[in-house]
Order: sequence, then structure tokens, then C-alpha cells
Amino acid sequence: MANVNSRVQKHRDALRMAGLRPVQIWVPDTRRPNFTEECHLQSRLAAEADKTDSDMHRFMDEALADLGGWTE
Repeated sequence: MANVNSRVQKHRDALRMAGLRPVQIWVPDTRRPNFTEECHLQSRLAAEADKTDSDMHRFMDEALADLGGWTE
């Protein structure tokens, strides 16, 4: 186990020397029983809010028009 810890520490030290630092990110647990239902609920709420947001529609149309040349 000490050998593994030593290698991990060496790797982390090398990353720090390269100017990087570790961060911890918390994300939703996709294994929870209600995860799918919660995704559907939040997606539906966002979609309903977007239906009446004319500024968002305009922004999205402008962003879409700005994609010219990306698929060529």
C-alpha cells in the first residue's frame, strides 16, 4: 500500500509543479432511486420557463446563426 501512496503522491507533486491544483467537485448521485424522476422534473420546469422567455429565444437564434462554417 505504501508503494501506491508514494506513486500517487509523486504524481500529485508533479501536477502541482506544473502549476495545477486539486479541486473537489460534488455532482448528483446518478445511482439514487429518484435521480431520473428529478431530471425529468427539472427539465420540464426549465422547458416551461423557456417557452415564455422571448429574450432567450432571440439569444438562441442569434447563437445558432453564428455557427456558420462549423460543419464545413
